[in-house]
Amino acid sequence: MSESRSYNVLFLCTGNSARSILAEALLNHHGKGRFKAYSAGSHPTGAVNPMTLRVLEEAGLPTAGLRSKSWDEFIAAGASPIDFVITVCDNARETCPVFPARTRRIHWSIEDPAAIQGSEEERLSTFRQARDELRGRLRTFVQEQNLLP
Repeated sequence: MSESRSYNVLFLCTGNSARSILAEALLNHHGKGRFKAYSAGSHPTGAVNPMTLRVLEEAGLPTAGLRSKSWDEFIAAGASPIDFVITVCDNARETCPVFPARTRRIHWSIEDPAAIQGSEEERLSTFRQARDELRGRLRTFVQEQNLLP
């Protein structure tokens, strides 16, 4: 990967309130300027889950500007070109819009922490697990991109 080029990465899921938001914040932090991460959903909830924000803040990651939005913003005329689309839920994988052939598509099946019922601590634990799983996958993703021509 060329050190001077920045790559746009779009994380997709259904509601865009938890997993894709976590991935966006993590990659924008760990991508060290080589990646610009975005997130969107097929049926966005319109709000970021408060527990998403809480586990990001626990990890010392900024949350300002994070919002739940439709993937329509990224397929509209004049939208920034997307280099990588990473779906983080099986529903988004099945319904993902068409992107140009040069866009690389990746799928990671991550359990939806927003769908978990239980005590606050049990739910927080699930959000932390999703955050940590995404962090590990993103570290590998960033390292692998250094091998691209």
